[in-house]
Amino acid sequence: MSNATISSMGQVNSAGTADALFLKVFSGEVLSTFQRENQMLGMTTVRTISSGKSAQFPVTGTVSSSYHTAGNEITGQAIKHNEKVINIDDMLLADAFVAEIEELKQHYDVRSIYSKEMGQALANTVDKHLLSLAILASQASANISGGNGGTEITDADANTNATSLISSVFEAIQKLDENNVPTAGRVCIVAPDQYYQLANVDKLVNRDFSSDNGDFGKGTVLSIGGVPIVKSNTAVGVFGTDLSASISGTNNTYNGDFSNHYAVVMQSSAIGTVKLKDLVMESTYDPRRLGTLMTARMALGSGILRPESAVSIKTA
Repeated sequence: MSNATISSMGQVNSAGTADALFLKVFSGEVLSTFQRENQMLGMTTVRTISSGKSAQFPVTGTVSSSYHTAGNEITGQAIKHNEKVINIDDMLLADAFVAEIEELKQHYDVRSIYSKEMGQALANTVDKHLLSLAILASQASANISGGNGGTEITDADANTNATSLISSVFEAIQKLDENNVPTAGRVCIVAPDQYYQLANVDKLVNRDFSSDNGDFGKGTVLSIGGVPIVKSNTAVGVFGTDLSASISGTNNTYNGDFSNHYAVVMQSSAIGTVKLKDLVMESTYDPRRLGTLMTARMALGSGILRPESAVSIKTA
């Protein structure tokens, strides 16, 4: 009997390393999971840099107008300027090691499971930092003297009374309007608890009030006052939580006491994100340890840009 001809699925053009093509499957799984789970990154102002440890975001004040008196010289006016510097944090990493002997004994594929978990871990950390920054932005003072800072709205029943929370969201939207914050890019972020409370309010799901709003049967809420409502699972670990402890490896401030906060209304200009290295995935066999090291990493940092674009809703 002759030996069978093996069709190697992992080789490139039936030559070279037997698992050369398998890395892309792992990479794609991590990337797709990160993109699916990450919610907040697209709600910020993102800049990518090729080198360096920080990036500068210029902040410019407003220009006033006045009536001209005939014959008077026009000399111009002083426009105030400032800057916000956002640092790159240490490398954000998710990793797993798969021992060869364990993988040989295992009756199901663990790499696909691990890759999903790694993508989710990175997305959760990024979202957690950005949600924390949204609250910190609402507490921050103005970047330009005489300008507007962030806003905190106190609503004693925001976490348990959906009708009261709706009123506070409208108040937050009004505040953004008064601060001349653009309408495009606004979102309202809540935890699942508050989201499903909102889904039980007739005005938000009844077609008599709006033709393009939520659906009670599906448990969805689309918007309040034209602002999309985003349900965030990550918010469970931020809203209503004291995160005052310092965070190792960060070069920006993400920590604070958020134990009384339950919702944030913001626009994308509130937070800036600097990327030095986008999401990179590697799967490397280690002959010294007889196993495969799987890593997913990225280098980025985030900070407050325009606090007037953030409003938080708290209970006390």
